[in-house]
Amino acid sequence: MSLGILGNKVGMTRIFDDNGDAIPVTAIRVGPCVITQIKTEATDGYNAVQLGYSEISLKAINRPELGHLVKVGLPPLKYLQEYKVSSPDEFSIAQVINTDIFQEGQKVDVTGKSIGKGFIGLQKRHNFSRGPMTHGSKNHRAPGSIGMGTTPGRVYRGKKMAGHMGNQKVTVTNLEIIRIEADKNILLVKGAVPGKPGNLVSLRSALN
Repeated sequence: MSLGILGNKVGMTRIFDDNGDAIPVTAIRVGPCVITQIKTEATDGYNAVQLGYSEISLKAINRPELGHLVKVGLPPLKYLQEYKVSSPDEFSIAQVINTDIFQEGQKVDVTGKSIGKGFIGLQKRHNFSRGPMTHGSKNHRAPGSIGMGTTPGRVYRGKKMAGHMGNQKVTVTNLEIIRIEADKNILLVKGAVPGKPGNLVSLRSALN
């Protein structure tokens, strides 16, 4: 278990390595984050560090969260995120966390909200086949029968049907950090990460 960091997805681009090969990368602006709380097994039953990210105005935060931050002498912060750690003694309240907790070539897991796609039909959402397109068929993209008759007389919970797709928490694992631009707090990560540009993402060392 190791400390992670919060940031915002900037967008995708590509860079070229020494061999001239193009590498698709996602730019993520991370931190600076500040430690707002340290939890230990003695006081909370587990070891964790809470990070705060993105300073905001007083009117944009509720009173319980404001009191939590004011108690340790910190300004209002928009996002709070816990990371389980093995040794909480290594950290202190108000400690600033930046890109220096990572190194180039390291593998990370990136968590964020996927892009929302609205109300989606069965073909796109669940990869269903469509009906015949000719010979008078009127069943092109319809779901067809969704349940049994008298027994059980209802549709089973979990039936695959049309509905809202996307806007869910997604974790992409084992992405390699290609480059760190510490002066700009930018990480270039190989591959794609969840969400659209500007979305909040969480990075931490890969678990495997």
